[in-house]
Amino acid sequence: MKSIIYTVVLLFTFCGLVKSQLTVHKLLTAGYVYQNQSFGEVGGKLLFLSNDDVVFRTGVSALMGSSNQKFAIMPKVSADILLNFQKNVDFYHAHYFVLGAEATNKYIAPKAGFSLFGILDLTGGYGFSLDKDGINGKELKGLNINFTINIPLVLLN
Repeated sequence: MKSIIYTVVLLFTFCGLVKSQLTVHKLLTAGYVYQNQSFGEVGGKLLFLSNDDVVFRTGVSALMGSSNQKFAIMPKVSADILLNFQKNVDFYHAHYFVLGAEATNKYIAPKAGFSLFGILDLTGGYGFSLDKDGINGKELKGLNINFTINIPLVLLN
């Protein structure tokens, strides 16, 4: 019982010391994914930032494509960190360096790449197969390439 009380007190103390709050933006995503097979991607992401130097994104989407003449859909989760420490320039943060990972029920892929304004992403990595049967008999491993467009919902209102 004492450990629970100490944990609650520590949590409230930590929350009181935190000075910066994260701003959250919702994004719609559409794109193309190559993972030993071509897929279209549709989904959504949440973008978390306290300043424009380091931006965190997490997302959920569906990968849709044809494998061995059969249509297939896979769920995908992703997490990215966008980095840009460039200072004293006229046009702030036009590009970011992206580090991240994505996972489906068939593969997991760490990735790296570039993002323009956090809207247009081009990333690449290597996919490691989680399921030897793959999708419709085709194992998903090897080169992973992503091209994604992230549309902020505030632009649609």
